[in-house]
Amino acid sequence: MPRLLAIAGTILVTLVLLAAGTYWQRNKIIPQAFAPTGSSLEVSMTVPARKPEATKVIAQDLAIPWEIAFLPDGALLVTERPGRLLKISANKTVIPITGVQHVGEGGLLGLALHPNFASNQLLYLYLTTKEGSGLRNRVERYRLVGEELRDRTTIIAGIPGAAVHDGGRMAFLPAEAGGPPYHLYITTGDASDEDSAQDTQSLAGKILRLNDDGSIPTDNPFNNAVYSYGHRNPQGLAWDAAGRLWATEHGRSGAASGFDEVNLITPGSNYGWPRIQGDEKAAGLIPPRAHSGAAETWAPAGAAVVGDRLFFTGLRGEALYEARLSGDAISGIVRHFPREFGRLRAVTLGPDGWLYLSTSNTDGRGRVHAGDDKIIKVNPAVL
Repeated sequence: MPRLLAIAGTILVTLVLLAAGTYWQRNKIIPQAFAPTGSSLEVSMTVPARKPEATKVIAQDLAIPWEIAFLPDGALLVTERPGRLLKISANKTVIPITGVQHVGEGGLLGLALHPNFASNQLLYLYLTTKEGSGLRNRVERYRLVGEELRDRTTIIAGIPGAAVHDGGRMAFLPAEAGGPPYHLYITTGDASDEDSAQDTQSLAGKILRLNDDGSIPTDNPFNNAVYSYGHRNPQGLAWDAAGRLWATEHGRSGAASGFDEVNLITPGSNYGWPRIQGDEKAAGLIPPRAHSGAAETWAPAGAAVVGDRLFFTGLRGEALYEARLSGDAISGIVRHFPREFGRLRAVTLGPDGWLYLSTSNTDGRGRVHAGDDKIIKVNPAVL
């Protein structure tokens, strides 16, 4: 009997491996060791010594905070995935958002303030909603008057949603702060439909670009909202001093997790999901500027640039990552605070020059620490 059980176990393992190999071959995803190339870098992580003066907790006992933005008076706005907008200053005020469906990774996600917020009080929210028997994501615009949201307007709707891969990051191009036109950039996930990422008529698996009123910019590459495509689940957007747009993106998941990406975004480009990953190459597909390789998973989320350093958070990686920028390339990546705070999602550069991070330990995938979830400020000058 033991011998029969051993033989049966061997056969089962073999069948599983064959099925996995068939899946990855069909999707042109072949696990292997990747060496750095001229355009893509698989980075070995270094961890600097911990500096105690580098961090300070400024808010705690939050419920899955997703995004952070600063009001002109220095108060923080924070989205919580279950469907609440928080205003944090001396006190914490809760502003409920109606229509939010908190399912899996969906819910109340991204937040962006209009570049002219000081005079028009306009803010934008990315949220998951229920439509019929399914889920969709949309962007809504409001006017914030004191602690009340008014003039609700739908900017874009019909973005495919699911329990996973909902994207959700939003940002205005900083260089446009001086005047119109104002362009809003939005990340969307493939919503578990990999092939949709390659369809330029679908809003899934994309970086979108809209005018601030929801209309389509005349110079968008496909005459619709799509700016770039071939994305799996991008969750970070940041511009460097030269105006280059960088994005972080989740790679494959499951038993063969890995190949998370940092991409340099250009209009109309195809970033390859699900056809390539890591250093794989194919005609017309853009490989990442850096990736985690097969042995490590970052699950990268928010992104922010400070000088020539691109900071991004890691959910599964449970760290703050610092990519050293050298023009349009990445010369190395440093990992800060590994496993110290748990899962990290948002990272925003505050008006004081500090980075503000949110933890995501109460989302059901992390280990909850005392006081979670938190907003933590980090001094990049001492990192």
